[in-house]
Amino acid sequence: MPLTLDSSLEDALGAVPAKSLNRAFGMRTVGDLVSHYPRRYADPGELTPIRDLPIGETVTIVAEVLSSSFRRMRNRQGAMVDVVIGDGIGRMSLTFFAKNIGAAEWRSKDLAVGRRGVFSGKVGMFNEVTQFAHPEYELFDDEDAARRRADARAAVLIPIYPATSTIQTWQIAKFVGRVLDDLPTVPDPLPDAVRTGDELLTAREALELIHRPRTRNDIDPAVRTLRMHEALTLQTALLQQRDAVRALSATARPAQPGGLLERFDAALPYVLTPDQQTVGDQVAQDLVGAWPMNRLVQGEVGSGKTLVALRAMLQVAESGGQAALIAPTEVLAGQHLRSIAKMLGPALAPLVMPTLLTGQMPAAERRKAALRVASGQALVVVGTHALLGEKTTFADLGLVVVDEQHRFGVEQREALRAKGSSPHALVLTATPIPRTVAMTVFGDLDTSVIRTMPAGRAGIESFVAPLAEHPGWFNRVWDRAAEEISQGRQVFAVCAAIDTAKKTAEPGEQLAIAPEGAAGPRWGVVQLDEALATHPKLGGVRRAVLHGKMPSDEKDAVMQAFARGEIDLLVATTVIEVGVDVPNASTMIVLDADRFGVSQLHQLRGRVGRGGVPGLCLLVTEAESGSVARERVDAVAATLDGFALAEVDLELRGEGDVLGAAQAGVRSSLKLLRVVKDAGLITRAREVAEEILSADPELARHTGLREVIGRRVSDEDRAALAKN
Repeated sequence: MPLTLDSSLEDALGAVPAKSLNRAFGMRTVGDLVSHYPRRYADPGELTPIRDLPIGETVTIVAEVLSSSFRRMRNRQGAMVDVVIGDGIGRMSLTFFAKNIGAAEWRSKDLAVGRRGVFSGKVGMFNEVTQFAHPEYELFDDEDAARRRADARAAVLIPIYPATSTIQTWQIAKFVGRVLDDLPTVPDPLPDAVRTGDELLTAREALELIHRPRTRNDIDPAVRTLRMHEALTLQTALLQQRDAVRALSATARPAQPGGLLERFDAALPYVLTPDQQTVGDQVAQDLVGAWPMNRLVQGEVGSGKTLVALRAMLQVAESGGQAALIAPTEVLAGQHLRSIAKMLGPALAPLVMPTLLTGQMPAAERRKAALRVASGQALVVVGTHALLGEKTTFADLGLVVVDEQHRFGVEQREALRAKGSSPHALVLTATPIPRTVAMTVFGDLDTSVIRTMPAGRAGIESFVAPLAEHPGWFNRVWDRAAEEISQGRQVFAVCAAIDTAKKTAEPGEQLAIAPEGAAGPRWGVVQLDEALATHPKLGGVRRAVLHGKMPSDEKDAVMQAFARGEIDLLVATTVIEVGVDVPNASTMIVLDADRFGVSQLHQLRGRVGRGGVPGLCLLVTEAESGSVARERVDAVAATLDGFALAEVDLELRGEGDVLGAAQAGVRSSLKLLRVVKDAGLITRAREVAEEILSADPELARHTGLREVIGRRVSDEDRAALAKN
């Protein structure tokens, strides 16, 4: 049988290499192996600067043997081989241990003076000399080296692959070379017209040149072609999923004259913002469409996403349909229920009976709520993961609202949607998503954005307290908090940990500087609360703690007390990151701010400045100026534009971290595609995918693309796509 991309590595290479590649990289097929691309290329004629090697890191270099010797060990059996390699500027030593003199002699002859090769190992230091201890290496063939020196233009670059301690880069190169030699054809996902018009290579050419380039000019066309393959495969799969949803039948949920939605709008004490109106109209149209709504709504903290969702819930409720809102935490679910009940008011709340259902509720109360949901009496249901349980059933689930979608895995979202008959789905996020990420991760969803903020917000000022340069500013942070509290306002103090188990200040001492600590955050909620108890100005204020390990009812009681103004200073973790609405809270203090991501800091800042009280955000950090950690903190202080910060976050962290493991399937397995750098290419791929599917929905005439999608997007991946 001829080799194909679907052939097993055992058939292609044999049992032992196949087992090693599977254990090291999870590779099973030839396609898996040839999509393991080099991370860089070395030129045998250009030796790597040894003097720049980072101590402690595993590296691969090209160098020449300068000396080679061996000697018998004095105090134990065996021998040692000492080799010095150099690059013309610097030099380093290689040390090998051999069982006997014969083995040492062979190693020394193998590493003869003048030979060049690739050497890989962990960079160490011995007697102030850089060294590799027992490195892996592969020497260039003498004839090949002579030929390359004679004709530099024919020099073959050396691919350097992501490798492990058990499989070195040159072993991977040999395996790849063997399968490429035996691989007769490679299916091409690109239509001929697109490939020609965009000046791209065939799939076979691209694989050959990315793995075995003769010059550096071969690499870019290969990478550009394979990136387009990834983008087109992904966008086509997402559009197929969108079309699959649109093939389903949905129950139309129209608003009625004089109905719940109209009555709700008439009672609103304010006018909807232009964006709230626009997005609300889009949602209203979706709810009467022929297929289920599948819409993502992005909006800044406090932009009114919950209002948009509630209006959709009421439109569904008019036909007797139920709406379920799933939130990531008990605190947020309780906040949503109170907020919804307050917005509905005493006239409308009894008609839809908003009901809370969480796992931490007392058993009797939970059974009562579940009965209300199962009977259809509760038309608006708010809950946490408890909504996903087998015992939770709905009479007529017409709308699923997922708040802060990034907190949920796709399986959890699907479990809720499966409780209805093709219910509409509305996904909310207060984490602004860059356009290219939205297109890459949520390309099967229609997307709406709420940018304008409701009137009456006093705004927020943000400042960095850089303790590395100004340690005395730590005291000023707490003096500022005391000033706000003295004016009748409330303060959040957020820590990156619950308990750092470090030594706290002695009783009676003023909180001056963060306690000494090694790795990990300096401040935990426990430590900060104890220290604040001794602060001259804050020791007597009404203070409480809030973190995720507290019992649910206790967390809820603390949050409600803070919302009622009964607590002046709340020391908390990021459990208060989303959904907590306290208009009188004026100040957000974030300790160890460099421990948080850009979006997380932006979310925390959004907890203040929500009413007529001006907001103040103090980002306390010991990160050094110029470090990446400090860049994140400085970026947040510099702008309130969450969408601009999302782009910064993407650039600083890379899309691998931004996309996150929860977005299962093909989207987290991108090899070459970069959503920032390749924005134009992703847009182009989307256009091509739409053109192809509009003319050939089953891909009957695009067999290459169909094969690639079938290979890269497994049934499991498709299931993941379907659950978004």
